[in-house]
Amino acid sequence: PAIEVTGLTKSYADHAVLRGIDLTVPTGTVYALLGPNGAGKTTMVRILSTLTAADAGDAAVAGHDVRRDADGVRRAIGVTGQFSAIDELLTGRENLRLMADLAHFGKPEARARVDELLDRFDLVDAADRRAATYSGGMKRRLDLAMTLVSRPRLIFLDEPTTGLDPRSRRSVWEMVRELIADGVTIFLTTQYLEEADRLADRV
Repeated sequence: PAIEVTGLTKSYADHAVLRGIDLTVPTGTVYALLGPNGAGKTTMVRILSTLTAADAGDAAVAGHDVRRDADGVRRAIGVTGQFSAIDELLTGRENLRLMADLAHFGKPEARARVDELLDRFDLVDAADRRAATYSGGMKRRLDLAMTLVSRPRLIFLDEPTTGLDPRSRRSVWEMVRELIADGVTIFLTTQYLEEADRLADRV
């Protein structure tokens, strides 16, 4: 399995957020975690992406234990959070190039990968504009493109369309479908039943 979780629990002070969660996500599928704000979806993503420690339970991501092999997990995954990770003072191209540098790409490989993603996410015309000038939908596309720079085979999408207009939401759905066609495993959190229904193999 791409993700395997057993008995996962997490509390903040006396507030239990996760209570003994068990789940298995087969490789090459889309697994949607559906729930309202405050249900614990983001906490789950933070634990599985090694950003937060669980209080109890076991979790393996891409075959790596999240406690004992956090570096292995991080090398295998991409994460797009609820809030954009882009630097609005940089251009779209510079944001992508920064991610390529962090992934230790050589200059020719980085240039080719950045150009490929700008084209794939329909950002070529805006590539050299500061990200602060982008619309909400364009920022979301850039954020997702940044997640894909290192070609992860497992991607966490934490409420990727929250706050987007219907057209931008459909655009993100199309990009997710392309990733699915490429065989990428996706762990999706959402508060939209329609989104989970359209994209996920299991909800």
